[in-house]
Amino acid sequence: MNGELGIRLGAFLAVCFLMAAWERAAARRTLLLSRALRWPANLGILVLDTALVRLIFSAAPYALALRAQAAGWGLLNAYPLPGWLKVALGVILLDLVIYLQHVMFHAVPLFWRVHMMHHADLDFDFTTGGRFHPVEILLSMGIKTAAVAALGPPPLAVLLFEVLLNAVSMFNHGNARLHPAVDGVLRYIVVTPDMHRVHHSVIPRETNSNFGFNLPWWDRIGGTYRDQPSMGHDAMAIGLTRFLESKRQTFSWMLLLPFRKTADGYPAGGRGNRGKDPE
Repeated sequence: MNGELGIRLGAFLAVCFLMAAWERAAARRTLLLSRALRWPANLGILVLDTALVRLIFSAAPYALALRAQAAGWGLLNAYPLPGWLKVALGVILLDLVIYLQHVMFHAVPLFWRVHMMHHADLDFDFTTGGRFHPVEILLSMGIKTAAVAALGPPPLAVLLFEVLLNAVSMFNHGNARLHPAVDGVLRYIVVTPDMHRVHHSVIPRETNSNFGFNLPWWDRIGGTYRDQPSMGHDAMAIGLTRFLESKRQTFSWMLLLPFRKTADGYPAGGRGNRGKDPE
Protein backbone atom coordinates (compact mmCIF):
# COMPACT_ATOMS: atom_id res chain seq x y z
CA MET A 1 0.00 0.00 0.00
CA ASN A 2 3.02 2.34 0.25
CA GLY A 3 2.92 2.87 -3.51
CA GLU A 4 -0.72 3.92 -3.32
CA LEU A 5 0.07 6.38 -0.52
CA GLY A 6 3.06 7.79 -2.38
CA ILE A 7 1.05 8.44 -5.54
CA ARG A 8 -1.76 10.14 -3.65
CA LEU A 9 0.56 12.25 -1.50
CA GLY A 10 2.77 13.27 -4.42
CA ALA A 11 -0.21 14.31 -6.53
CA PHE A 12 -1.75 16.22 -3.62
CA LEU A 13 1.41 18.19 -2.83
CA ALA A 14 1.96 19.00 -6.50
CA VAL A 15 -1.58 20.35 -6.88
CA CYS A 16 -1.28 22.38 -3.66
CA PHE A 17 1.92 23.99 -4.95
CA LEU A 18 0.41 24.74 -8.36
CA MET A 19 -2.79 26.18 -6.88
CA ALA A 20 -0.89 28.40 -4.44
CA ALA A 21 1.20 29.74 -7.32
CA TRP A 22 -1.86 30.26 -9.54
CA GLU A 23 -3.77 32.07 -6.80
CA ARG A 24 -0.84 34.41 -6.22
CA ALA A 25 -0.41 35.10 -9.94
CA ALA A 26 -4.10 35.49 -10.88
CA ALA A 27 -6.37 35.83 -7.85
CA ARG A 28 -10.12 35.80 -8.56
CA ARG A 29 -11.12 37.78 -5.45
CA THR A 30 -9.43 39.84 -2.76
CA LEU A 31 -9.31 37.77 0.43
CA LEU A 32 -10.92 39.21 3.57
CA LEU A 33 -8.54 37.55 6.01
CA SER A 34 -4.79 37.12 5.94
CA ARG A 35 -3.28 33.78 4.96
CA ALA A 36 -1.39 33.88 8.25
CA LEU A 37 -4.72 33.61 10.09
CA ARG A 38 -6.54 31.08 7.89
CA TRP A 39 -3.91 28.78 6.44
CA PRO A 40 -2.47 27.37 9.71
CA ALA A 41 -5.98 26.44 10.88
CA ASN A 42 -7.19 25.07 7.53
CA LEU A 43 -4.01 23.12 6.85
CA GLY A 44 -3.85 21.95 10.47
CA ILE A 45 -7.32 20.43 10.06
CA LEU A 46 -6.15 18.77 6.84
CA VAL A 47 -3.12 17.22 8.56
CA LEU A 48 -5.29 15.95 11.42
CA ASP A 49 -7.82 14.47 8.96
CA THR A 50 -5.08 12.71 7.01
CA ALA A 51 -3.53 11.24 10.15
CA LEU A 52 -6.89 9.94 11.44
CA VAL A 53 -7.81 8.38 8.09
CA ARG A 54 -4.47 6.57 7.81
CA LEU A 55 -4.71 5.43 11.44
CA ILE A 56 -8.31 4.17 11.30
CA PHE A 57 -8.86 3.23 7.67
CA SER A 58 -5.31 2.93 6.35
CA ALA A 59 -5.86 2.11 2.65
CA ALA A 60 -9.22 0.41 3.24
CA PRO A 61 -11.01 1.36 -0.02
CA TYR A 62 -8.03 0.36 -2.16
CA ALA A 63 -7.41 -2.86 -0.22
CA LEU A 64 -11.10 -3.72 -0.43
CA ALA A 65 -11.05 -3.14 -4.19
CA LEU A 66 -8.16 -5.60 -4.49
CA ARG A 67 -10.11 -8.16 -2.47
CA ALA A 68 -13.32 -7.57 -4.45
CA GLN A 69 -11.49 -8.01 -7.75
CA ALA A 70 -9.96 -11.29 -6.61
CA ALA A 71 -13.23 -12.64 -5.20
CA GLY A 72 -15.56 -11.26 -7.87
CA TRP A 73 -17.54 -9.10 -5.45
CA GLY A 74 -19.63 -6.08 -6.42
CA LEU A 75 -21.79 -4.85 -9.26
CA LEU A 76 -19.02 -4.20 -11.78
CA ASN A 77 -17.55 -7.67 -11.25
CA ALA A 78 -20.90 -9.29 -12.06
CA TYR A 79 -20.62 -8.40 -15.76
CA PRO A 80 -17.94 -9.27 -18.35
CA LEU A 81 -17.00 -5.68 -19.12
CA PRO A 82 -13.71 -4.56 -20.68
CA GLY A 83 -11.17 -3.48 -18.09
CA TRP A 84 -11.05 0.13 -19.32
CA LEU A 85 -14.84 0.42 -19.08
CA LYS A 86 -14.85 -0.94 -15.52
CA VAL A 87 -12.26 1.67 -14.55
CA ALA A 88 -14.23 4.50 -16.17
CA LEU A 89 -17.55 3.37 -14.67
CA GLY A 90 -15.90 2.89 -11.28
CA VAL A 91 -14.65 6.49 -11.20
CA ILE A 92 -17.98 7.88 -12.44
CA LEU A 93 -20.12 5.88 -10.00
CA LEU A 94 -17.90 6.73 -7.03
CA ASP A 95 -18.23 10.39 -7.98
CA LEU A 96 -22.03 10.01 -8.01
CA VAL A 97 -21.83 8.55 -4.50
CA ILE A 98 -19.86 11.59 -3.30
CA TYR A 99 -22.40 13.95 -4.88
CA LEU A 100 -25.28 12.19 -3.10
CA GLN A 101 -23.31 12.18 0.14
CA HIS A 102 -22.75 15.93 -0.17
CA VAL A 103 -26.47 16.55 -0.67
CA MET A 104 -27.19 14.39 2.37
CA PHE A 105 -24.75 16.37 4.52
CA HIS A 106 -26.74 19.49 3.70
CA ALA A 107 -30.21 17.94 4.04
CA VAL A 108 -29.82 16.08 7.35
CA PRO A 109 -29.35 18.37 10.39
CA LEU A 110 -27.07 15.95 12.25
CA PHE A 111 -24.71 15.70 9.29
CA TRP A 112 -24.90 19.45 8.67
CA ARG A 113 -23.48 20.05 12.15
CA VAL A 114 -20.15 18.56 11.05
CA HIS A 115 -20.26 19.80 7.45
CA MET A 116 -20.95 23.43 8.35
CA MET A 117 -17.33 23.85 9.45
CA HIS A 118 -16.38 23.65 5.78
CA HIS A 119 -18.85 26.43 4.91
CA ALA A 120 -17.88 28.66 7.84
CA ASP A 121 -14.67 29.73 6.07
CA LEU A 122 -14.95 33.46 5.32
CA ASP A 123 -12.73 33.17 2.27
CA PHE A 124 -12.49 30.69 -0.57
CA ASP A 125 -9.13 29.35 -1.68
CA PHE A 126 -7.45 26.01 -2.20
CA THR A 127 -7.02 25.46 1.55
CA THR A 128 -10.83 25.50 1.89
CA GLY A 129 -10.74 22.30 -0.18
CA GLY A 130 -9.12 20.47 2.74
CA ARG A 131 -11.14 22.10 5.53
CA PHE A 132 -13.48 19.29 6.62
CA HIS A 133 -14.25 18.28 10.18
CA PRO A 134 -12.56 15.00 11.18
CA VAL A 135 -15.95 13.46 11.99
CA GLU A 136 -17.14 14.24 8.46
CA ILE A 137 -13.97 12.78 6.93
CA LEU A 138 -14.37 9.54 8.88
CA LEU A 139 -18.05 9.30 7.94
CA SER A 140 -17.14 9.96 4.32
CA MET A 141 -14.49 7.24 4.37
CA GLY A 142 -17.04 4.80 5.77
CA ILE A 143 -19.50 5.67 2.98
CA LYS A 144 -16.76 5.42 0.35
CA THR A 145 -15.61 2.02 1.64
CA ALA A 146 -19.18 0.73 1.59
CA ALA A 147 -19.57 2.01 -1.98
CA VAL A 148 -16.41 0.16 -3.05
CA ALA A 149 -17.77 -3.03 -1.51
CA ALA A 150 -21.11 -2.65 -3.31
CA LEU A 151 -19.77 -1.55 -6.69
CA GLY A 152 -16.60 -3.62 -6.90
CA PRO A 153 -14.59 -1.07 -8.94
CA PRO A 154 -11.09 -2.07 -10.08
CA PRO A 155 -8.27 -1.00 -7.74
CA LEU A 156 -7.02 1.35 -10.44
CA ALA A 157 -10.42 3.10 -10.47
CA VAL A 158 -10.28 3.59 -6.71
CA LEU A 159 -6.74 4.98 -6.87
CA LEU A 160 -7.62 7.32 -9.76
CA PHE A 161 -10.75 8.48 -7.98
CA GLU A 162 -8.89 9.26 -4.75
CA VAL A 163 -6.22 11.21 -6.63
CA LEU A 164 -8.85 13.09 -8.66
CA LEU A 165 -11.02 13.83 -5.62
CA ASN A 166 -8.13 15.39 -3.70
CA ALA A 167 -6.73 17.26 -6.69
CA VAL A 168 -10.03 18.58 -8.01
CA SER A 169 -11.12 19.63 -4.51
CA MET A 170 -8.06 21.89 -4.34
CA PHE A 171 -8.73 23.11 -7.89
CA ASN A 172 -12.43 23.92 -7.58
CA HIS A 173 -11.92 25.71 -4.27
CA GLY A 174 -9.17 27.80 -5.80
CA ASN A 175 -9.17 31.59 -5.65
CA ALA A 176 -7.89 31.52 -9.21
CA ARG A 177 -9.09 33.37 -12.29
CA LEU A 178 -10.18 31.52 -15.42
CA HIS A 179 -11.17 33.24 -18.65
CA PRO A 180 -15.00 33.08 -18.87
CA ALA A 181 -14.85 31.23 -22.18
CA VAL A 182 -12.51 28.60 -20.72
CA ASP A 183 -14.66 28.29 -17.61
CA GLY A 184 -17.76 27.82 -19.77
CA VAL A 185 -16.19 24.92 -21.67
CA LEU A 186 -14.62 23.27 -18.63
CA ARG A 187 -17.97 23.25 -16.79
CA TYR A 188 -19.15 20.46 -19.05
CA ILE A 189 -16.40 18.10 -17.87
CA VAL A 190 -15.24 19.29 -14.44
CA VAL A 191 -16.42 21.49 -11.57
CA THR A 192 -14.61 24.81 -11.90
CA PRO A 193 -13.77 27.33 -9.14
CA ASP A 194 -16.45 29.77 -10.30
CA MET A 195 -19.05 27.00 -10.37
CA HIS A 196 -18.24 25.74 -6.88
CA ARG A 197 -17.80 29.19 -5.34
CA VAL A 198 -21.57 29.67 -5.73
CA HIS A 199 -22.01 26.77 -3.28
CA HIS A 200 -20.12 28.76 -0.61
CA SER A 201 -22.38 31.83 -0.82
CA VAL A 202 -24.09 33.04 2.35
CA ILE A 203 -27.41 33.02 0.46
CA PRO A 204 -29.13 29.71 1.31
CA ARG A 205 -30.59 29.02 -2.13
CA GLU A 206 -27.04 29.27 -3.50
CA THR A 207 -25.53 27.23 -0.67
CA ASN A 208 -27.91 24.47 -1.72
CA SER A 209 -26.64 24.31 -5.27
CA ASN A 210 -23.58 23.02 -7.16
CA PHE A 211 -22.85 20.05 -4.89
CA GLY A 212 -20.55 18.29 -7.35
CA PHE A 213 -16.85 17.82 -6.62
CA ASN A 214 -15.37 16.28 -9.76
CA LEU A 215 -18.05 15.91 -12.43
CA PRO A 216 -20.60 18.70 -13.03
CA TRP A 217 -23.20 16.39 -14.58
CA TRP A 218 -24.93 15.38 -11.35
CA ASP A 219 -25.98 18.95 -10.53
CA ARG A 220 -27.47 19.38 -13.98
CA ILE A 221 -29.27 16.01 -13.80
CA GLY A 222 -30.41 16.53 -10.20
CA GLY A 223 -31.65 20.10 -10.69
CA THR A 224 -29.11 21.57 -8.26
CA TYR A 225 -27.04 23.48 -10.83
CA ARG A 226 -26.77 27.26 -10.53
CA ASP A 227 -24.76 29.13 -13.12
CA GLN A 228 -23.70 32.28 -11.26
CA PRO A 229 -24.14 33.91 -7.82
CA SER A 230 -26.87 36.55 -7.74
CA MET A 231 -24.46 39.19 -6.42
CA GLY A 232 -21.66 38.34 -8.83
CA HIS A 233 -18.37 36.70 -7.88
CA ASP A 234 -16.66 39.89 -6.77
CA ALA A 235 -19.47 41.16 -4.53
CA MET A 236 -20.83 37.88 -3.14
CA ALA A 237 -20.28 37.09 0.53
CA ILE A 238 -18.66 33.78 1.47
CA GLY A 239 -19.46 31.75 4.59
CA LEU A 240 -22.40 31.42 6.96
CA THR A 241 -24.24 34.47 8.31
CA ARG A 242 -24.02 33.31 11.91
CA PHE A 243 -20.21 32.92 11.81
CA LEU A 244 -18.82 36.10 10.25
CA GLU A 245 -16.25 37.03 12.91
CA SER A 246 -12.61 36.39 12.03
CA LYS A 247 -11.93 35.21 15.60
CA ARG A 248 -13.95 32.09 14.77
CA GLN A 249 -11.41 30.86 12.24
CA THR A 250 -9.07 29.20 14.73
CA PHE A 251 -8.16 25.51 14.79
CA SER A 252 -9.83 24.86 18.17
CA TRP A 253 -13.00 26.77 17.28
CA MET A 254 -13.44 24.74 14.10
CA LEU A 255 -13.00 21.44 15.89
CA LEU A 256 -15.59 22.35 18.53
CA LEU A 257 -18.13 23.88 16.15
CA PRO A 258 -20.41 20.80 15.79
CA PHE A 259 -20.75 20.64 19.56
CA ARG A 260 -21.58 24.30 20.11
CA LYS A 261 -25.10 25.61 20.66
CA THR A 262 -24.63 27.89 17.65
CA ALA A 263 -24.70 24.78 15.46
CA ASP A 264 -28.28 23.99 16.49
CA GLY A 265 -31.12 24.13 14.01
CA TYR A 266 -31.83 23.01 10.49
CA PRO A 267 -29.05 23.25 7.91
CA ALA A 268 -28.36 26.72 6.54
CA GLY A 269 -30.08 26.72 3.21
CA GLY A 270 -31.81 23.39 3.88
CA ARG A 271 -33.95 21.94 1.12
CA GLY A 272 -37.02 23.49 2.69
CA ASN A 273 -35.37 26.92 2.79
CA ARG A 274 -33.86 27.06 -0.67
CA GLY A 275 -35.69 30.23 -1.59
CA LYS A 276 -34.88 32.24 1.52
CA ASP A 277 -32.07 34.73 1.85
CA PRO A 278 -30.03 35.16 5.03
CA GLU A 279 -31.64 37.04 7.83
